[in-house]
Amino acid sequence: MIKAGGTERVDGDPGAQGWGATRSWVEKRLADGERITGAECLRGGWTSEMRRLRVTGPGGRRDLVLRSFAKPFYVRHAEGLLSREAAVLRLLGATDVPAATLVAADATAASCDHPSLLMSSLPGAVRLDDRDAECRADLLAEQLVRIHQVEVPADARPRVWQAWTSPERVVLPQDTVRPELWRTAVDVIRQDPPAVRPCFLHRDFHPGNVLFDGEGEDVRISGVVDWVETSWGPADLDVAHCSTALSLLHGVSLGMTFADRYLAAGGRLAEQRAAHLYWRILDALAFAPDAEKVAVPWRELGRTDLTPDLLAGRLEEYLHALFERYA
Repeated sequence: MIKAGGTERVDGDPGAQGWGATRSWVEKRLADGERITGAECLRGGWTSEMRRLRVTGPGGRRDLVLRSFAKPFYVRHAEGLLSREAAVLRLLGATDVPAATLVAADATAASCDHPSLLMSSLPGAVRLDDRDAECRADLLAEQLVRIHQVEVPADARPRVWQAWTSPERVVLPQDTVRPELWRTAVDVIRQDPPAVRPCFLHRDFHPGNVLFDGEGEDVRISGVVDWVETSWGPADLDVAHCSTALSLLHGVSLGMTFADRYLAAGGRLAEQRAAHLYWRILDALAFAPDAEKVAVPWRELGRTDLTPDLLAGRLEEYLHALFERYA
């Protein structure tokens, strides 16, 4: 999961960081007279190395964003991930979804040091603080409805959705005082998935992948990033993922209202309570036992209060709240 946003200065020459071939590849895709004059590391990422490149030329300055997969696991899967993101960015260019514009992709590292994708830089920044979280949740719900309304020709649809956990892979917390709650949750996802009405999914939609501009009543979403997991599946899955993230970031009460906000914005979800429970728990259990995978980048972006103990407690309370409402 990539969270474009908070930045730090790094050496202005990406090649100094072991990215010489990638730099040459980028430069060949610039306009005549343009050159790379600096770079910033975008903090808060998990799967990728993200850099904002400052490009200067006769027409002035512009920024580009470079995504590169360097971790062995993601290098192995880079061709599928980056090819999918490139195709999605081309598709979204004809919609009102505020996504980056694709510049180029080298999904197999034929020319780059690592598999890479180059795209335009979007305005705004990630906002993970608690202030105005409810207002941002409404904007997230409205944006997600618009994403799900994107029309995709049958021959251009992304891959069918995939679960990010299974009963055998769930890691249960060792010190929970409610082990039965967790066992019951795992039993829920032993069932077959409910029937779905599929649509276009972001598949990793949460506050860390959304950029905001403005303040107060003028706040708006200025960009949605990280389209490598884009899939074809139930809207419930995207709603579940954002609901879990909101519960972990801001507390269970906000996470539990996100589906309601999505429906109020015009979205459509499964009508059966059992289906709600399945999709929400399927997503929540992928964060077990303590959501540390997302906690690390969130802490890098300033949420140092999100300790493993705090997140583990919120995740457990969220599971409890789901059973209270939908079981």
